Amino acid sequence: MTNLCLKMNKAAIIPVLMVIVFVQGQVPPFKETCVTNAYPPSEKSHLVPTYVLNLDLPPTQRWQNLAKDKGSQIKMLLKKFIEFAEDFGNGTVNTIINYLNKQGDSMDTTLPQPYADEMRGIATASGLGLGEVIIYNLFYEVFTVCTSIVAEDNAGKLFHARNLDFGLFLGWDIKNHTWEITEALRPMILNVDYQKGGKTVFKAVHYAGYIGILTAIKPGVFTLSMNERFDLNGGFIGIIEWILGLRSGQWMGFLTRDTLLYSNSYEEAKKNLTMTQMLAPAYFIVGGNSTGQGCVITRDRNKAVNVWNMADAGKWYILETNYDHWKSPLFIDDRRTPANRCMQNMTQNNVGWPGIFNVLSSKPVLNKLTTYTALMQVNAGTLETWLQYCPDPCWPF
Repeated sequence: MTNLCLKMNKAAIIPVLMVIVFVQGQVPPFKETCVTNAYPPSEKSHLVPTYVLNLDLPPTQRWQNLAKDKGSQIKMLLKKFIEFAEDFGNGTVNTIINYLNKQGDSMDTTLPQPYADEMRGIATASGLGLGEVIIYNLFYEVFTVCTSIVAEDNAGKLFHARNLDFGLFLGWDIKNHTWEITEALRPMILNVDYQKGGKTVFKAVHYAGYIGILTAIKPGVFTLSMNERFDLNGGFIGIIEWILGLRSGQWMGFLTRDTLLYSNSYEEAKKNLTMTQMLAPAYFIVGGNSTGQGCVITRDRNKAVNVWNMADAGKWYILETNYDHWKSPLFIDDRRTPANRCMQNMTQNNVGWPGIFNVLSSKPVLNKLTTYTALMQVNAGTLETWLQYCPDPCWPF
């Protein structure tokens, strides 16, 4: 679906998606019942572990133990990423991959600190080259298809939750009805508790080896999730510019980390995510710590093109998938309509982790691409992440 890493545009992609859909025997629009008893999952093994990252350590050492533990899996995933990108990409994609592979070890001066040293440390601990670690991290910047929700209960307490879907077009297994990369990613998911002086600064959900942030909470201050935005002036162009030496745009994952580290209020985070130039377009979904504080920031690479506040959305909630909220979603990828229907069925009286988890566990919001559901409550500073699986019959995306 994304035009960032594939040679196909949206018009060309629709027939390919339709083939997958009809092979599954499913025809859009998909209609499913909103589930009511998904939380907590019966399989406690689906609750992901937590890893403590010490920000007081030198950057080269911060991810060392994790990279050693997951090094072989990171190598396997990187190999698959590259194979699928080459299969579906064009000559430019292959040129970028080859360039990063050959020149990567000398590129640490082109990356901002501390991220350059963190990637260098991961490369050393895992046995990968720096260029390979850069390629591995770039894939997470442009292949995420997601659903994010910020909702307020009757007492004014805010809950932020998201599904992270990853792996579209990366190896559909016709026999097992699964995406190869999606299945390989689940064992790589973990929560990371970022600490300084032994105290938590923020918490995030990570795929091992990826140092940017897609989902996170700064306890007592704000919550944040990022969804990919499909745009012609997309991340692929930003990556090329970065390789050519144009460094005015930030990597999305580095911007979110900086925001979590340095922003000390909902409004500060909102301003930073609205104004900073980036390599790729995105949706930033931000929740605060006070009533009414929830928004979706629709970004192009240079600035926000729209800031949609919760008061102007569902009043007590705001919901974003991967399409501009003022436009209709792609008709074979309409997770928005069933998600909104389930939120309305839930009502504000039932806002909380069980209710929102149920919404995110209702098909096709839950689909074959879904790797995890994360649940965040800012006042308590809690982050709970569950591996997600979608048993057949289940939509491919």
